[in-house]
Amino acid sequence: MRITAIYEKTVPIRSNIRNAYIDFSTMTASVVAVVTDAVRDGRPIVGYGFNSNGRYGAGGLLRERFIPRLLAAEPASLMNDAGDNLDPHRIWTVLMTGEKPGGHGERSVAVGVLDMAIWDAVAKIAQKPLYRLLAEQFGDGPVDDRVFVYAAGGYYQPGKGLEALRDEMRAYLDMGYRVVKMKIGGVDLAEDVRRVEAVIQVLDGDGGRLAVDANGRFDLPTATAYADALAPYRLFWYEEAGDPLDYALQAALSQYYPGPMATGENLFSHQDVRNLLRYGGMHPQHDYLQFDCALSYGVVEYLRTLSVLKEQGWSPRRVIPHGGHQLSLHLAAGLGLGGNESYPGVFQPFGGFADGYHIVDGYVRLPDTPGIGFEHKAALYALLKSVHE
Repeated sequence: MRITAIYEKTVPIRSNIRNAYIDFSTMTASVVAVVTDAVRDGRPIVGYGFNSNGRYGAGGLLRERFIPRLLAAEPASLMNDAGDNLDPHRIWTVLMTGEKPGGHGERSVAVGVLDMAIWDAVAKIAQKPLYRLLAEQFGDGPVDDRVFVYAAGGYYQPGKGLEALRDEMRAYLDMGYRVVKMKIGGVDLAEDVRRVEAVIQVLDGDGGRLAVDANGRFDLPTATAYADALAPYRLFWYEEAGDPLDYALQAALSQYYPGPMATGENLFSHQDVRNLLRYGGMHPQHDYLQFDCALSYGVVEYLRTLSVLKEQGWSPRRVIPHGGHQLSLHLAAGLGLGGNESYPGVFQPFGGFADGYHIVDGYVRLPDTPGIGFEHKAALYALLKSVHE
């Protein structure tokens, strides 16, 4: 068994939305197809991968370093001990051969894209849904038969007033979501407070069903000013107030703000996660962590990250990954995470879940088919196939 070809393509996921830090007018994503010589139903098994929104496609790194490195490897070095499947851990080691420690930036995206495709292929070869494969190999308990999801939206857009914001959130509730998230920090504090209050009205006055996200925009004085304004609403969480690597800011704010906080989507290695937990002042009883496997070297590194959490006294239930994609959904179900983000209105066709699988009271189920299940999301599968057919 061997990898016979790897195809790569950069695709646009642009939109006229913006958060407090960037707009998405030129956003791209990398898509890969890893073709194997394993055959099911008369066709070679293909694993698919892509990166989450918020980081641009990594086509240059994929073409120049990581894909050639993988294709040049001795096929036997990529196999598991039984010789009946690929070994994602050995493949990860090959991908990172010659890479110095540190610098967990864009290369973590490139490796994460390939790692997703490898795990998709491995689960298909094993004829199991990925979440069951992960639970059998790495899980500590039963597989979750459904996963908590929240709807992320509330972006700033030209001409989008309070009523349009309320209509957006009503639409998410009509889809079955119970918790929603909106952006803050892109306008002044007074205007953001009006936006927060408008959404809470839609949530029947329950601020505990609203999360807010500053996307790392604030310095400490601004972050604390927002903390003062937000605390009375008792929100679901206050997310990424400052730069993701400013652990001192996070620690100071964690001491100041009484409610749950969330961060981590822009940390891409288990070493950075360890530093956050050591120095960021996060509370394992009520805060949340949002590491995104598709941006942070993939599932292999994510398993190391979960080990760090365990060492530091954190439950995996406090992890709700960023990204809104099906791979994180499988990790949540198979490894006992606390849930998954969802983008029902933007970043399509990558966001969202299998066609026909509806959100019920804030939870979604997973299809019981081999792999990650991209084939059950028609628009996404059509794009993925276009990479190699």
